[in-house]
Amino acid sequence: MSFMLVEKIEKTRPVARRKQATRAKIPLFALGELIGRRVRVEKSSCKGARGIEGTVLDETLNTFVLATPRGRKRIPKKGAVFLFVEEGEMVSGSLLLHRPEDRTKKLGRNW
Repeated sequence: MSFMLVEKIEKTRPVARRKQATRAKIPLFALGELIGRRVRVEKSSCKGARGIEGTVLDETLNTFVLATPRGRKRIPKKGAVFLFVEEGEMVSGSLLLHRPEDRTKKLGRNW
């Protein structure tokens, strides 16, 4: 009985290349403290939050608390676009989804 050697032909797969994520640039002022700045909600997934303008009183991981003429309003960052009035710049809330004390550490590395 003779055995035949059968060579395995391995199919070569193309190497999957990782796409480099294009990082949105955060304005330099947004790396610092945001409490006390005037903000207007330009877009929001929460219909009631659109158009609200006020001063940032507090900031958490996921929300801003704004002082408005009608009282305090808690605005979710995710799904919102904020216009910082004095700076005249719009920033997506998803870029600000960090605790305030960690934002400089995490995002400042890219600068």
